[in-house]
Amino acid sequence: MSQRLKLEVKALNAVEGQDLVILVSDKLTLAAAAESLAGESAQALLTRAAAAERFKGKAYAGLTLPSPQGAPYERLIVVGIGADADRADLDFVKLGGAVAGRLGAGRSAEVLLALPKGEIAPAQAADLALGLKLRAYVFDRYKTKSKEKDEAEPLAVTLKAADPSALKKALKAADAVAAGVVLARNLVNEPPNVLYPEEFADRAAKLKKLDVEIEILDEADLKKIGMRALLGVGQGSRRESRVVVMRWNGGKAGEQPVAFVGKGVTFDTGGISLKPGAGMEDMKGDMAGAACVTGLMHALAARKAKVNAVGVIGLVENMPDGNAQRPGDIVTSLSGQTIEIINTDAEGRLVLADALWYTQERFKPRFMINLATLTGAILVALGQENAGLFSNNDELAERLGAAGRATGETVWRMPLGKAYDKMIDSKFADMKNSAGRHAGSITAAQFLQRHVNDTPWAHLDIAGTGMAASNSEINRSWGPGWGVRLLDRLVAEHYEG
Repeated sequence: MSQRLKLEVKALNAVEGQDLVILVSDKLTLAAAAESLAGESAQALLTRAAAAERFKGKAYAGLTLPSPQGAPYERLIVVGIGADADRADLDFVKLGGAVAGRLGAGRSAEVLLALPKGEIAPAQAADLALGLKLRAYVFDRYKTKSKEKDEAEPLAVTLKAADPSALKKALKAADAVAAGVVLARNLVNEPPNVLYPEEFADRAAKLKKLDVEIEILDEADLKKIGMRALLGVGQGSRRESRVVVMRWNGGKAGEQPVAFVGKGVTFDTGGISLKPGAGMEDMKGDMAGAACVTGLMHALAARKAKVNAVGVIGLVENMPDGNAQRPGDIVTSLSGQTIEIINTDAEGRLVLADALWYTQERFKPRFMINLATLTGAILVALGQENAGLFSNNDELAERLGAAGRATGETVWRMPLGKAYDKMIDSKFADMKNSAGRHAGSITAAQFLQRHVNDTPWAHLDIAGTGMAASNSEINRSWGPGWGVRLLDRLVAEHYEG
């Protein structure tokens, strides 16, 4: 696995790479800096080729041309940025992905950071670099056949800016976020025989290198604490369950932390309520929520975010052996509330119930956000375009919505209410873990809310966005690392000192 990309920053000067990348508006004009380096013949070539290919400079669209005669580069690549009037809506992360998509592996390219009307700001250029890195990601750890030389070589990109020092400074935060997304992608893409609860915990522990405080709670610890709902999910597996607590102390001493909780079912057979065999291999991704939390903690620590943050992930494997919990069992959660098990495939909410209660009681956070590939019902409702958002706090929900629109990791708020909550009442216990097919995502969220007191809380159901991702300008990976950029943006805009 790799980010097959080498990135440098240099001042605007003579062209040195195989490919020259320029950004053009819908009027197909080159910026002055680009024109001086590409040569006047490049503008004429672009005009002729655009007419022949019906290329109109729409945002993210691209065109690859042979270089003008006598040019010091092999290919001229133009990528559209749309109309000047729409520039405020231009997504520079997506633009970077579009550039990387036009280049391909094993190339040496120079990207001129100049627009038809002015220089690209350092923050925008950093977003473009983030898009380059995310698009260049490849997970190929288990590919053993030899590759063609040009496929094995990384893409080498030089960003050419009028002020390289300002861009290098802006790139630090983007690099941290990119590393967090890559970590999350790697975790989701790993096979379940490699990434089981103990191994996941060990990988999370590597964040110690970034000064993240790590606690790993084993089954003896969890039994002592009273996390019987979480332990019930994993009791059918030969792999022991774990809870990992990650703490980044970048804010003021004693300041309330923000908290993120992730579902980490490293493989989900459904337990005794066994899933159908077709497509079960995708259940290696049922830990995407925990992967996101781990990647986020990496991003916050790597960019030295001025915030106190806690990440808690519950790591289990749901297997159907003779010791597995059964439909009809009743377990007592950490909160003291009893739960009747109706369906052992409704297991993620059991993991989160204990993890949420533990987080709010121990850390008294400013808010809690949990992420989980929780229900297939959210896919029916929202497809893969949005994550489902459930919250007891309007301000937190609105801020998540705004962060989603800014990053492209969008959320759609779903309802909560007493009528839905009543659906999970049990005849034999305080609640049941499944209310059946109707409103499945909502009743799952109601279940979680019973394990949250007055702490501002949001639940993100990422079953449609956290794994088996559709291709986009910035992602060609099965595991997209969804949520890292969303939550980093939320923290940066509202919760850093």
